[in-house]
Amino acid sequence: MESDRYKRGWEKLKEIDGQAGERVIEALKDIAPDLARYTIEFPFGDVYSRGVLSLKEREIATVAALAALGNAQPQLKVHIHGALNVGCTRQDIVEIMIQMAVYAGFPAALNGIFAAKEVFAERDGDGQSN
Repeated sequence: MESDRYKRGWEKLKEIDGQAGERVIEALKDIAPDLARYTIEFPFGDVYSRGVLSLKEREIATVAALAALGNAQPQLKVHIHGALNVGCTRQDIVEIMIQMAVYAGFPAALNGIFAAKEVFAERDGDGQSN
């Protein structure tokens, strides 16, 4: 039986990440179903569902953090999609990566911009303008 926290998290995940987020959760189910549930409940059911920051602001912070880490390309791509889904523009994403050059270094910014380029190309191929 699904808890309210899980249901809230699942809806938030679909709102932000759409099919990309659903694919991540599905990929976890056969090897780590508990991790899939934790991913839905804590980040999306608890943190993303808080009302202080908008989803756009949360995704800006998430994209910046993942870009700065420099070792989370798959997650960065999912969250670039998410940022675009909740109102960020492509130019916003580019500016986030330029900002990362200052605080995380040029390698992180370059890796981030190339991840963004891949996401933009995917969306262009799917006919998505943002």
